[in-house]
Amino acid sequence: MKNVSIDERAICLAHYIIDSKDTVRGAAKKFGISKSTVHTEVTF
Repeated sequence: MKNVSIDERAICLAHYIIDSKDTVRGAAKKFGISKSTVHTEVTF
């Protein structure tokens, strides 16, 4: 997910979490980023 704007990454993460019904921790593992990063970007 490098070279992607924060807005695009947040939208992608949110879509993944909603569509897969996965947790923040699961999304972090899938995208290779920390769970605090996922939480921060999705709530941004």
